[in-house]
Amino acid sequence: MDTSTSTPIGAAARASATKSVQEYIDELPVWSDGTRLRAAPMTGMQWLIWSLAAAGKFFEGFVVFMTGVALPLVVREFHIGSAEKGIVSAASLAGILFGAVLLGGLSDYFGRKRMFVAEMVLFVAFLALLILSTSFAALAICLFGLGLALGCDYPTAHMVISENIPSANRGRLVLGAFGFQALGALGGTGVGSIVLILHPALSAWRWMYATAIVPALAITVARFFVVESANWLAVRGDHERAERSVTRLLRREPQYPTNIRLERQGGRAAADGRSGHAGHAGHAGHAKQSFGALFDARHRRATIFASLPWFIQDLSTYGIGIFTPVILAAAIGGGPDHIRSLSDLIANDILASKGAALIDLLLLVGIVFAVALADRVGRIRLQIWGFIGCAVGLLLASFSADVGGESKIVLIFTGFMLFDFMTNLGPNAQTYLLAGEVFPTEVRGIGAGFAAAFAKIGAVATAFLFPILLADIGTRALLYGLVIASLLGAVVTWQYRIETTGVNLDHIGRDVRDAAQASDGSLGDPAQRVPV
Repeated sequence: MDTSTSTPIGAAARASATKSVQEYIDELPVWSDGTRLRAAPMTGMQWLIWSLAAAGKFFEGFVVFMTGVALPLVVREFHIGSAEKGIVSAASLAGILFGAVLLGGLSDYFGRKRMFVAEMVLFVAFLALLILSTSFAALAICLFGLGLALGCDYPTAHMVISENIPSANRGRLVLGAFGFQALGALGGTGVGSIVLILHPALSAWRWMYATAIVPALAITVARFFVVESANWLAVRGDHERAERSVTRLLRREPQYPTNIRLERQGGRAAADGRSGHAGHAGHAGHAKQSFGALFDARHRRATIFASLPWFIQDLSTYGIGIFTPVILAAAIGGGPDHIRSLSDLIANDILASKGAALIDLLLLVGIVFAVALADRVGRIRLQIWGFIGCAVGLLLASFSADVGGESKIVLIFTGFMLFDFMTNLGPNAQTYLLAGEVFPTEVRGIGAGFAAAFAKIGAVATAFLFPILLADIGTRALLYGLVIASLLGAVVTWQYRIETTGVNLDHIGRDVRDAAQASDGSLGDPAQRVPV
């Protein structure tokens, strides 16, 4: 082989001009004959950052969905009714809502890394206090505190991934990290079942949550060793630290680029006009933008599209996810009238949690398909068909009320498994991805944050009302309501659709605005993409 045509040429060796942070991250090695790699290989630091961000999503699914397994034991220990049961179920979700709004934005001021670490410290502290709770009030406060930490993780984890990885990998890696929520849901119900089997006592719920302490501590320590976002540092004008951060981020063998020299843009003000830094321009313009800007004529469509379908899907996803063990216990185990002792309660809960863990496997399968298909089929199609599939699954589950025996079990499991697969293939994954894509640069941060917080209003509402409605109107009527909600989600997605598959996000604000103005707010064909 002629080595003269097979030696990689580093970016710095080929050009002496300064570059932006993202241009260095996206830089591809080129052979001397001009052949480029198809993608920039991920470095060890980039994989570490992605893994630690994915862990945050895992803990969200783990804690929130484990609550469904722990709930019957908590109810028994603290002698609480339907309203208090709803508070327990909704507490962590309410914390997520406030955490996303109040704490997530602090990373713009204190840095991505500081909040990335702080949220895990907060999580571990409240997790330890939760295990030691001796009253209903303390339990609810600790669950709310856990939610605050998880809510902070929503925008922070998204930013530490998107600001440190190649643009070509962003969609797959963001969805891949989000998929760990499904793995956490499976882990939460599975661990809950195992703990009940090994420790069939009323205090088993404390041991369930205790299983998360050691891995959470490990993740907290590991986050101290990641680099600060060079994009954030550069936008704040700290270019020397930003250059050192990029150097650590892109450390590899063989090393490229070898000499990193960042553009000097004069800090925040200059960064506001850049098109290559979606996250940072939003930071630079933070003082000039407010939530009110999301509802003006230019951004209203994107705000509705990002927020309302996410709200609707959270109604079903968290309602079914948290209360799957409860529903299965009522449908298969015979319901509360058959529970005469603590041993009956635990046996029923074990049976239900095993079934829930089996059903939650489909969440994981769904996200795998979402990662594979989002850039091929398109976000809009997956979201619409996902909503419709969720409705079909819930309708099948509702038919179980008319039959008995084996047919009843088959309908319940088939319906819930179809629901879990379709929600993670469609709306649960796509709403998270789209919320960070449909807004223009100057309002992308507050837009995605608002969408996440608005969605969690739906999660809190369903978690609080679900046990009350389950007791008052029954399983069938409740499932019918969620069927209608899922179909409404498909309609809203169709009506306000903005397809971002393959679209350069640096241009999406300008192009969505131009397209909307040219057609009086209509984006035409459902498969239409925003022009680049």
